[in-house]
Amino acid sequence: MTTQVIVLNGGSSAGKSQIVRHLQALLPQPWLAMGVDSLIDAMPLSMRTSDAGIEFAPDGGVSVGPEFMRLQAAWMAGIAAMARAGAQVVIDDVFLGGAGTQQRWRRVLDGLDVLWVGVRCDSAIAAARETARPDRVRGMAAAQAEVVHEGVVYDLEVDTTRTESLVCATTIADHVRRLR
Repeated sequence: MTTQVIVLNGGSSAGKSQIVRHLQALLPQPWLAMGVDSLIDAMPLSMRTSDAGIEFAPDGGVSVGPEFMRLQAAWMAGIAAMARAGAQVVIDDVFLGGAGTQQRWRRVLDGLDVLWVGVRCDSAIAAARETARPDRVRGMAAAQAEVVHEGVVYDLEVDTTRTESLVCATTIADHVRRLR
């Protein structure tokens, strides 16, 4: 079967978005990029400051409420529907719930050919990248570096600590080509 969906999971500032951009250039067919940051950006600002939505604590902690979970479930189902309709999709996500988040993705992507990719990065390196980006909450990278991988099962893992995102994307693209 041909890979229909690539799911990249890693903490904040691990390099997932750069890998996605490189994958779009490397893979022969067009792939849509769908990232959790786009979901958050699509939500009303009021959901970023309420217990029902998503809250970013000053120390980098992230908590999500029931309204966020409802909208995230709809977003996930929408991405799965696009893949079932024939679009190849690369998902850039942060599994705050570790294995539980992967299980929710598995349910909505059931029946599709999915490549699960762990994107790892040393927490100190990710924290340094985070500091260089004005759009990041300090502490998030360190808090997420390991917890997002807890209990998650991958087909492939890449590590951006000392490996450029293009090399990581090439590894993933080569894996996808071998699966064809």
